[in-house]
Amino acid sequence: MLESVPEHFIVAAVGLFGGVLLGLAARLGRFCTLGAIEDLLYGGSDTRIRMWGIAIGTAIIGSFSLMGAGIVDAGTTYYLSINWLPWASVIGGLLFGYGMALAGNCGYGAVARLGGGDLRSFVIVLVMGVSTYVVLSGPLAPLRDMLFPQSPVLPGDVPPGIAHATAKWTGISATAIGLTIGTALLVVSACSRVFVENPKSAIWAVVVGVAIISGWAGTSWVANTGFEALPVVSHSFAAPLGESILWWMIGSAQPVSFAVGSVAGVWLGAFIGSLIKGHFRWEACEDPRELRRQILGAALMGAGAVIALGCTVGQGISAFSMLAFSAPVTFLAIFAGAALGLRQLIVGFSPAE
Repeated sequence: MLESVPEHFIVAAVGLFGGVLLGLAARLGRFCTLGAIEDLLYGGSDTRIRMWGIAIGTAIIGSFSLMGAGIVDAGTTYYLSINWLPWASVIGGLLFGYGMALAGNCGYGAVARLGGGDLRSFVIVLVMGVSTYVVLSGPLAPLRDMLFPQSPVLPGDVPPGIAHATAKWTGISATAIGLTIGTALLVVSACSRVFVENPKSAIWAVVVGVAIISGWAGTSWVANTGFEALPVVSHSFAAPLGESILWWMIGSAQPVSFAVGSVAGVWLGAFIGSLIKGHFRWEACEDPRELRRQILGAALMGAGAVIALGCTVGQGISAFSMLAFSAPVTFLAIFAGAALGLRQLIVGFSPAE
């Protein structure tokens, strides 16, 4: 198969497949980070935050099963091949979370809403994609390198992950530790009467986890059997937005990638989901203040994601599926930043009476 189909097309198809699942989950399953945080803090419901836990637990179980089967080499994945900087996770996560609250969506959510006809999200996607590349490889890249230097994990070093570090200390295999943590998280998250009465939400959360697993499995297969040095990746929606914008502009000069397929897949899945639900409709921003807030929020998300090495999906699920040290810290920082932004938008900063 690799002899007849270019490897770049195969990894793009893998990204497209998982992206469609993620897009459907967003529109049909209401899977959304900011929505989950807002429901928990102001809506009195923990259903969607539990969905996030189910998705992470599923992704951990699948990813460590792939490692145990020898399909995925943890040391080749992005999140376990770079030494962890705790302050980068905290600062980047806070910036991303606050920006997400201002914009009203994360990158993944913006692409999903765009699939439903929301043109306001188109602005978020463009600004976030450009902001990501400004910090990643543009004018602000030297400053980022100086403040948040990245260094690769050297051969023989323990990958910066919870399971791998614990395995080093205890002698228990990383696979067994990962499967145990993933199963525990899945069970605790799924223990809710809501999922018994309406299992649809839990099913869509599992679908999200499967999408992440498909990324690791597909790109690992190509990397192991192909001839080109393609990275082992799964879904994230920060730098891939910028990469997708570049590809649509200069696609004849650079090959298609997993990232492009992933972003296109989320849009397509969300579009299909919005048609199934009958929710597709064109929407635009009528309030200049709202547009200004969304532009600022998108710019902060792009910068924060680069500093933290991922977004709500990149760190919140993909990195979590590898049990990288950065994942829980970044996720908590994103939660805190979003909580601060939501408080500003909903109740202001006046002290509670």
